[in-house]
Amino acid sequence: MTQTSDDVTWLTQDHYNKLKAELEQLSGPWRIEIAQKIEAAREEGDLKENAGYHAAKDDQGKGEARIRQLTQILERAKVGEAPADSGVVAPGMLVKVAFDGDLDDTMEFLLASREVVDGGLDVYSPQSPLGRAITGKAVGEDATYELPNGRKATVKIVDAKPFTG
Repeated sequence: MTQTSDDVTWLTQDHYNKLKAELEQLSGPWRIEIAQKIEAAREEGDLKENAGYHAAKDDQGKGEARIRQLTQILERAKVGEAPADSGVVAPGMLVKVAFDGDLDDTMEFLLASREVVDGGLDVYSPQSPLGRAITGKAVGEDATYELPNGRKATVKIVDAKPFTG
């Protein structure tokens, strides 16, 4: 299968390693631990009324979903260095834009996969309409993209610097 830029997840080596370690933990030790919890709860008797059993099965479902998600991300990952500090927008950069050129109406966000950040930083995918519009643009340039309602919006690139975590 050939990957297009739309199905690639750009990750630094450090982020790739973190996600791979999480996948290995979930696929090995975690699966053994959750199986033991389910078995112990099953031994308590009636499964219809057994809250511990249902909680463990729910945890198992969530964990298996995360395993599938991580597997997909890592299969699609392209590992690279952090982008250059050139003022040109690229995945992995912290970007500040001004709406309609109004420097009082700005927004700062990370242009990357949501898997890259654990905190409260806003993240926009490079494949989103805004992400596509600003990628490759330099500080000071304008970019126009289509909103979900079909209208167009224009932003000015105010700042673009590599995200350091």
